[in-house]
Amino acid sequence: MTSLAKASWFFRAFGDRACAGMCRDILKRCEALWTFVQVAGVEPTKNTAERSIRPGVLWRQGSLGTQSTEGSRCVESMMTVVATLKQEKHSVLEYLTTACEAALWSEEAPSLLPASDQKLPATA
Repeated sequence: MTSLAKASWFFRAFGDRACAGMCRDILKRCEALWTFVQVAGVEPTKNTAERSIRPGVLWRQGSLGTQSTEGSRCVESMMTVVATLKQEKHSVLEYLTTACEAALWSEEAPSLLPASDQKLPATA
């Protein structure tokens, strides 16, 4: 008897029907629950949007947020830049280094758009 089956039995025996039902539901889906561990390429969740905001949620919980509107905009922008670079499989450190150097020399910041999406400057 698996530990979930034992838990289900325990909750049934002592009158907690909700927990017993939850244990039965978990037992029915037990093989599928751990597919992402056993099969390469299977994501642990199917919600890409949820996974993309998770670092921001963890940051907010760990840092207690910001104290100003400007601070919130800075964090918002940085999270967007990091998420975009990771999706495009680019180095965050390399991009930020290049962006800071551009700011020091009063140059235009590097684009976050993929090379194929960048518009060429208009010629006169």
